Amino acid sequence: MEGIVFINDKFVPAKEAKVSAFDRGFLFGDGVYEVVPVVNSTIVDKAPFLQRLEHSLRAVGMSWPYSKERYVAILEDLIRRNDIKEGGVYTQVTRGVAPRDFAYPTDTPPTCMAFTMAKDFINTPLAKSGVSIITVEDIRWKRRDIKSIALLGQCMVKQEAYESGAYEGWMVEDGFVTEGITSSAYIIKDKIIITRPLSRSILPGIRRKCLLQLAATNNIAIEERLFTTDEALDADEALLSSATSLVLPVVKIDGHAIGNGKPGEMTKRLRNLYVQMVQKESGGAPASSSLR
Repeated sequence: MEGIVFINDKFVPAKEAKVSAFDRGFLFGDGVYEVVPVVNSTIVDKAPFLQRLEHSLRAVGMSWPYSKERYVAILEDLIRRNDIKEGGVYTQVTRGVAPRDFAYPTDTPPTCMAFTMAKDFINTPLAKSGVSIITVEDIRWKRRDIKSIALLGQCMVKQEAYESGAYEGWMVEDGFVTEGITSSAYIIKDKIIITRPLSRSILPGIRRKCLLQLAATNNIAIEERLFTTDEALDADEALLSSATSLVLPVVKIDGHAIGNGKPGEMTKRLRNLYVQMVQKESGGAPASSSLR
């Protein structure tokens, strides 16, 4: 590991970033996290990032380790120190260090950590080729709206996807797709975007929120409802979204080609709209036609 990491009020080399063996994040997975994209050295989707982190903290009874303004300033300083032009920032807050006991400790300072990741996701070739996914059983806990650091279930099914040669997996529960292992899931049928409605069954994806807002603004029809694996296989198009993939076409599910097996026109348009939005937010140049 290289670069500079922020941990508990200090910026340190990655190899020196350590936590106590008694940190509740290490012992119990007692903490929450976020990943926020960086474009042109600028945090984008900042407001929904802060809103979702606040939701997760409140849901598990934790307070902000810093004011929101200072939190953002710390992440911006970290981006500068690591000279990140494009990529993301991972940040997590745990309940801190305390004797091992399941009940929450009182008056325990939280542990706050963040690091950066460089990634070229705007001009990724995957936007032109599309990606393949598989369906996997959803084996997670019931509070999926909380962005918990306890991710063993996701690790297990992500490994299943990797071993099958897939880019991602879509999790299935009671015959219906919940969401991607590390992304939000959508299908398009008859020019209508279909995605599962928000509930405790899925994470409230930030890119999902932005895409649905962009679709509504651009008169693209939306249906928020459950959809089955069979519906996904019969879709005209499919796509996924996340902080570090933005928007990607899904061209194959469980070995079955979606549509003509190539990125669809509506997916290309949605990706373009999102990329143009974050380019504008970051003060960069407009998205080029090569992104279409």
